[in-house]
Amino acid sequence: MKLGARIFKTGIAVALALFLAALFHFPSPVFAGISAVFAMQPTIYRSYLSLIEQVQANVIGALFAITAVLILGRDPLIVGLTLMIVIALCLKMRLESSTISVALVTVIAIMEYTERQFIEFAAIRFLTIMLGIFAAFLVNLIFLPPKYEKKLYEKISGETETILKWIRLHKQQVADHHHLKDEIETLLDEMTKLKHLYFMYKEERTYFRRQRFQKSRKLVLYRQMIAAADRALSVLKWLHRLENELGRLPAELHQAISLHLSHLLDYHEQLLLKFIHKAKPLPHNKRAEEIYRQRERLAATFYSEGQLPAEYRLFSLIGAIIDYGDRLEHLDKLIDSFHHYHYDEELTKQLEKSTGGRS
Repeated sequence: MKLGARIFKTGIAVALALFLAALFHFPSPVFAGISAVFAMQPTIYRSYLSLIEQVQANVIGALFAITAVLILGRDPLIVGLTLMIVIALCLKMRLESSTISVALVTVIAIMEYTERQFIEFAAIRFLTIMLGIFAAFLVNLIFLPPKYEKKLYEKISGETETILKWIRLHKQQVADHHHLKDEIETLLDEMTKLKHLYFMYKEERTYFRRQRFQKSRKLVLYRQMIAAADRALSVLKWLHRLENELGRLPAELHQAISLHLSHLLDYHEQLLLKFIHKAKPLPHNKRAEEIYRQRERLAATFYSEGQLPAEYRLFSLIGAIIDYGDRLEHLDKLIDSFHHYHYDEELTKQLEKSTGGRS
């Protein structure tokens, strides 16, 4: 079983919250531990936003709980009614579900008082829960700050490699139709996760102007890498959907499609390696001319007999292939531009370390 950084940090945050609550002699330090669990976030930026929201939610919960007890008492029905009001208000403010949970914990913690002076009791419970929130923020800020860039590139590279592998297998007519259908569904889910990981990386904050400029370029680059992988997946879906029609194509057209695809797949793999300086870059103009020639040949073969093929759905496949090539050309330009202004030595070293220096 692999323990991730967030699991590790959650454990540290709870331990720190409990320790600080005991240090300040707060009764029921368990509430500090509970709030620390809800306050842990995957990125520092989200942790900062969560801190602001949870302070607001905690104040709302405490105010409504104190008001309800002073005016209506602490009957179970009153507690339930107060919880409903707090939930409705937090939803109106569009707070996160974990933030609402902290507010509800605050309400219950304050309204369960028995014998102590109520205002003092409510203040201590409020501070106990706030202690857990700040402990989680402190741990997220100091311990193992998340680095999503390496994960993002490896995810892009891994999913792209899988997509290209299946396109090659389909070209060789060795891919099982039903198994490929299941694999495409899996790849669609993985692409959704990849886009979520991209937004996690986007939320990471940089603190120096030069790093902000470099990251803004990287965001454009990674977004284009994801778009290129998405177009490759679109080509795979059309190849799978038109499997029978492709088998009835004239040999010359089938060869033109296969040759152009082979060139684009090799081009895509080289671009991913070129970004991390593991492949010798070919001049962009030479690549563009080669793609243009093959595209012209594909179009000429498609209309070679002066009439359209019987299957009009082939337009979708040809269009997906051409769009895929356009995405790769644009990605190549972005990589050249990025390398002209920046050299990301840190990312290259991280990837070399994770792969043991393999190229």
